[in-house]
Amino acid sequence: MYALILAGGKGERLRPLTDTVPKPMIPLDGRPILWHQVRWLQRAGVTDVVFLVSHLADAVASYFGDGANSGVRAHYSHERTPLGRGGALRQGLAMLPAAAAPVIATNGDVITDASLAGLLDDYHARSDANPAHLATILTVPMTSPYGIVDTDAAGLVREFREKAPLPYAINGGVYVLNPAIKELLPETGDHETATFPALAAAGRMSAVPANAFWRSVDSPKDLREAEEHVTGRAIDVNRAAR
Repeated sequence: MYALILAGGKGERLRPLTDTVPKPMIPLDGRPILWHQVRWLQRAGVTDVVFLVSHLADAVASYFGDGANSGVRAHYSHERTPLGRGGALRQGLAMLPAAAAPVIATNGDVITDASLAGLLDDYHARSDANPAHLATILTVPMTSPYGIVDTDAAGLVREFREKAPLPYAINGGVYVLNPAIKELLPETGDHETATFPALAAAGRMSAVPANAFWRSVDSPKDLREAEEHVTGRAIDVNRAAR
């Protein structure tokens, strides 16, 4: 089974860590985020990983090589000019053999314990029932970035809640795709603003919720929380940058 990993992120909010490596190569417990992702994908049966690279692409290729040391076959789809995430996925899908279905795709900055088995089961069941079904996506609960204040009818404060879950789900950046989606992806641009809304309107995609640990590493705070989850200790971002 093939997986595509969007691995060209600049991660400007994580500078200076990303001055010399792309964001997905930032270390967690001494290993790049991508290494943790590859291990996670292997547990779901992935044998081949296509790294969709752009910014500082050599850092990814130098680390993973042909993938033998990581237990997978590694391939690389290099953007010569910026394609956006949708364009990068389209270019990567064009590299796959015709029999590669389904394909897992993920953002290269996601750390999660969510099982891919549920996504794969949902994809297969819906595809068997409807051949036009093209995508199953992971959703995760949206967490408030601010503390929640609960009050009663009289206006008395009853509780303060940090990191409270909100009654919404967000896109977890992990997908199971039918390779036929390639023709609907933009040559340049983002799949989440073009392709996915069209699929949703046509009833051709589904979502599987997960309550497992999930972080998109977009800031030093996210990085610390991902490190704590992986190792049980907080990372010193300033020390890691030296």
